[in-house]
Amino acid sequence: MPVRPKNARKQEMNMKADQISSIELCAGAGGQALGLERAGFEHSGLVDIDRHCCNTLKLNRPQWTVLEKDLRRFAEEDAHAFQGVELVAGGLPCPPFSIAGKQLGDLDDRNLFPAALEIIQIIRPQAIMIENVRGFLGAVFKDYRSQLKRQLQKLGYEVDWRLFNASDFDVPQLRPRVVIVALRKEIASDFAWPSGNEKTSATVGNTIGDLLGADGWRGVKAWMQQADDIAPTIVGGSLRHGGPDLGPTRARQAWAALGVDGKGIANGPPSPDFVGMPRLTVPMVARLQGFPDDWKFSGGKTAAYRQVGNAFPPPVAHAVAEKLMECLSASRVVPVRRDAA
Repeated sequence: MPVRPKNARKQEMNMKADQISSIELCAGAGGQALGLERAGFEHSGLVDIDRHCCNTLKLNRPQWTVLEKDLRRFAEEDAHAFQGVELVAGGLPCPPFSIAGKQLGDLDDRNLFPAALEIIQIIRPQAIMIENVRGFLGAVFKDYRSQLKRQLQKLGYEVDWRLFNASDFDVPQLRPRVVIVALRKEIASDFAWPSGNEKTSATVGNTIGDLLGADGWRGVKAWMQQADDIAPTIVGGSLRHGGPDLGPTRARQAWAALGVDGKGIANGPPSPDFVGMPRLTVPMVARLQGFPDDWKFSGGKTAAYRQVGNAFPPPVAHAVAEKLMECLSASRVVPVRRDAA
């Protein structure tokens, strides 16, 4: 997809001078994009290499500029067109740092931090927001984190990161995620991390009970009582591994304790006379991930489930993005001279 000329981008951004813009790298199915949108960011572009993810973004937001492209190619060919964008956000691939993988870090060919740094150096945004898995904070990556921090500091940013649990933001799921935030040194003091709820009332049962009972399943009330807890981390798998199921053996055992058969994904809710443990559908898993019910996913069941399982929960993204919006908005305020009246 051709990118508009650099001058045209700047003219468009001048027309929207009252809005704070963002570009999202490895946008996936739109979990982070939804959080940014809810916080008030204007999407200048969204980049992802996966065809189904790009189609999902276009399906739900036809007005967004979506680029189906490898991030390394985007850095070489397109990044200059987005100079002036104020926030670079992204959910970089997690397998290089995931405890479920080999944790090869910078030796993994899926590590896109170098490409993201190149893009940041070209665009020079005011703020950066990158999401990754808890494994990023592992002792094995201490030197890698220090190196990343030094690189961003050389570009003029103050860098920090936090580990958040989705369940602290009313997402009924134990989903730990690291969020890296970097801000221009002159505005860094205006940023404060969000604080989640001490205790969430959202559970698997009360979140998706109506969906499981949509076809009149008589056992839904008893199931909701059993599912009165948060879910384990939803696992989406990758293009190399994983399919339409709720994860490895340990995860399936946790799902079974909630009365859910985690060995596959169903095409629809259970029938009225269904007996046993039901399987979840893609819309059910999407709701557990924090997506709104009207968000549609492109592709077949496997592709759709993989998009949902790999997403950044929109409520968590929104909480961080809201704080970034406050920070960036404050930096735009021009003091009024006392003698101006």
